Amino acid sequence: MAEDIKKEMDEELTADAEKEAAEATEENTDAEEAKAEDMTAPNPSQTESEVSASSDEEKKETQTDEGAGEKDGKKLFGKKDKKKDKAQEKIEELEDKVKRQLAEFENFRNRSEKEKMAMFETGAKSVIEKILPVIDNFERGLAMIPEEDKDTPVADGMNKIYKQLVTELEALGVKPIETVGLEFDPNLHNAVMQVESEEYESGFIAQELQKGYTYRDTVVRHSMVAVVQ
Repeated sequence: MAEDIKKEMDEELTADAEKEAAEATEENTDAEEAKAEDMTAPNPSQTESEVSASSDEEKKETQTDEGAGEKDGKKLFGKKDKKKDKAQEKIEELEDKVKRQLAEFENFRNRSEKEKMAMFETGAKSVIEKILPVIDNFERGLAMIPEEDKDTPVADGMNKIYKQLVTELEALGVKPIETVGLEFDPNLHNAVMQVESEEYESGFIAQELQKGYTYRDTVVRHSMVAVVQ
């Protein structure tokens, strides 16, 4: 009997404890919900200016975030522009370098052509200078032939060879310098003596002692002349 009474008391105590725990849990839940509502709902004691200021701050923070995003975009775009500018500068630098090299090559080619022409002219003059004494000897030999022997085969052959040499020299641009009856020109003539003459005035050439020649308007050998004093 005593055991049954004790068992009933234990059950009543357990039921009361469970009821109190449930009520405590319910009270805690209601308190948390009330607190959440208080945090969400606007504070009645807060003024409109404070609410407006809070909204403005939120807008500023949003704008700041947007501005930061725009700045980041501008920075990335600026970096691309800088890379593009550097690439363009490099291209222009290479183009300028190529143009300079082409100009230098063109100058080198022109200079080489001039040097080659100068060497050719020098070589041609050297050969002509060596041929001119042969021409002089032909002229002396033909002048020494008597009038009665000028129609002989030997004299005719010498005259033909002389004319052939003169023709070939003229084809190369070699021409004799005119002298007798012209005014003395130190660029073309070399005065070796002075003579008196009734036919020519003073300063004019009265006699040619050795024939001079030009090669393409350049004097190869000056004419040796006698000038009227």
